[in-house]
Amino acid sequence: MLLKNKVAVVYGGAGSLGAGVAKTYTEAGARVFLVGRTEKTLREVADATGAAYDVLDAGDEDAVEAHADSVVERAGRFDVSFNLVPRGDFQGVPLTEMSVADYTRPVVRGITCQFITARAAARRMAAQGSGVILGLNSGSHNGSPMLGGTGAADGALDALIRQLAQEAGPAGVRALGIWTAGVVDTLTPEKLGAAGAPAPDEAAVAGIRAHLDSLRMTKRSPRIADIAALATFLASDAAAGLTGTWVNATAGMFPS
Repeated sequence: MLLKNKVAVVYGGAGSLGAGVAKTYTEAGARVFLVGRTEKTLREVADATGAAYDVLDAGDEDAVEAHADSVVERAGRFDVSFNLVPRGDFQGVPLTEMSVADYTRPVVRGITCQFITARAAARRMAAQGSGVILGLNSGSHNGSPMLGGTGAADGALDALIRQLAQEAGPAGVRALGIWTAGVVDTLTPEKLGAAGAPAPDEAAVAGIRAHLDSLRMTKRSPRIADIAALATFLASDAAAGLTGTWVNATAGMFPS
């Protein structure tokens, strides 16, 4: 029960990774609030995990601030914030052929949404003297071909987490991130197609997953359960000595 009596908000909680985190957080003793824009999918995850849910746009400043207040009013605390909202990454096209909108969308949309939710959480956590803010990205900040604006978006979030940790640390707030370089059981034809490349069939998806496995030192890519377990540890008091850094959970794809 690493998160016993903790109150966690998972933004983008209706996605496959958000659902996995919500399940693990709940099992670890946390009271979990899922946030997203689509009630149907949020309700399905909430029913499966025992979490509560609230429908709102995590990129709406006023809505996020009001929601953070409502979490404190309903639960008495705000201990963990984890933003897993999709950024609209567009990949598979050379930079010389990519539009400005497709390149900048994940950077602008991603950092805006992350800043809004992290700021709201940090304000409430600082007032109570403790809390953990988590981020997650692919770890592509050093640049990789054909990934469009993903590396720039990852770099922006890396910097936000590190700066926030320094500024909020004296108030007892920790800020951390997780690099994954792809969580293979979140990859579906629909998700891969939405990222820019033609939607692959199941056989092609299996090939993509196998290729990602081959790039790891362990020859095994992280799964939803692995990342959820790591996020649970990082959010817990057992990780009290960790802040201002990113945990490399790429299984060695990007050596530290």
